[in-house]
Amino acid sequence: MSVNGVTTGTTTAYEAYQPKQSAVVKAEPKKTESTAGETGVVYEPSNETQTDSVKKTYTQNTELIAKLNAEQESRLQQLKSIVEQLLTKQGKTYNIANDIWKTLASGELEVDAATKAQAQADVAEDGYWGVEQTSDRIIDFATALTGGDPDKIEEMREAFKKGYEQAEETWGGELPEISKKTYEAVMAKFDKLAEEAGLKTSETESETTGESATKVVAQVSTN
Repeated sequence: MSVNGVTTGTTTAYEAYQPKQSAVVKAEPKKTESTAGETGVVYEPSNETQTDSVKKTYTQNTELIAKLNAEQESRLQQLKSIVEQLLTKQGKTYNIANDIWKTLASGELEVDAATKAQAQADVAEDGYWGVEQTSDRIIDFATALTGGDPDKIEEMREAFKKGYEQAEETWGGELPEISKKTYEAVMAKFDKLAEEAGLKTSETESETTGESATKVVAQVSTN
């Protein structure tokens, strides 16, 4: 699983919201009679106020996006280079665009002890391709793309789902177990972002509906 799953199908740049004018208090002139019978003008605050507040602006974190992309590309190139060398040594032919992944998926590639040890370290719990680090990078990438705009959380979730589906097509079937665990971790972290922003997701709405239906059935059963 990789950060590329998030970026697939999400090339539209998110425009920042423009701030509105800040709130101001109007003052209206009020005429009063002085003790000498002369008419004077005294300014008193009006009861009318503008309640519009400045709307927060969300801006893409282009620096973080560039950093994540560069790091991702470097890691992928290292992985491809290792696989290419193994395939060449074993006299296997492949198409670098797609077949390299299908060859890995087939399980027919013989891996030497050193390469296997490195791969195991990379996908370990604290490894670069481990569930925690990979899911964190995906969420970081999504947040950087939207500038942290909570209204875009579900949009990024859908983009991630599409990216995962495309990864399955490239792989030629279901992705490995670690990818499935990463998917679940990413979805949970999107849920957390939505919860912190006070948003309802389709998942939480379904749970609420299910709980309500269960209560209704229970009440009917006891009557």
